[in-house]
Amino acid sequence: MHARGNQKILELLKSKIRNIPDFPKKGIVFRDITTLLSDREGYRMTIDAFIKRYKAMDIDLIAGIEARGFLIGGAIAYELRKGLVPIRKKGKLPYKTVSHEYALEYGTDCIEVHIDAIKKGDRVLIIDDLLATGGTSLACAELVKKLGGVIVEIAFIVDLPDLGGRKKIEEAGYRYFSLVEFEGE
Repeated sequence: MHARGNQKILELLKSKIRNIPDFPKKGIVFRDITTLLSDREGYRMTIDAFIKRYKAMDIDLIAGIEARGFLIGGAIAYELRKGLVPIRKKGKLPYKTVSHEYALEYGTDCIEVHIDAIKKGDRVLIIDDLLATGGTSLACAELVKKLGGVIVEIAFIVDLPDLGGRKKIEEAGYRYFSLVEFEGE
């Protein structure tokens, strides 16, 4: 589900996200949320929008995907008084981990979580900054499931619907949410 509600706030948030043409390669418009995060009102409005959505939901943990998912996931976990679970690239976590390898456009990648970060039955909100193809988010969902967690929803600040990530998440049976969308340019 894409955020509904105060359209003025959603448009304001969208306006605070910088567009960088031809990055990381020609023809791509990169949606840079660092300008949203550095804007004190924009950052607060972003976190407040997530808090409004999740404050009444039955959630035990927030799983933030490296690295920008930590920035919003940490603030949401703090406000909701929930635990924060970092999902990191392979080799970045110091304790025993469970990992999941997944396909990229060219090659593979691997993410990990500590083996004791999520307990059987924990209700987990997965959060990241941006949804493109959905590969990393679905890999994160696999990690949560491997540890026995239940995925409440997978949420993002930005969805790029033309890249098909939302469809993949929904086809996998997960609930989806984003604050704003950017159609292809």
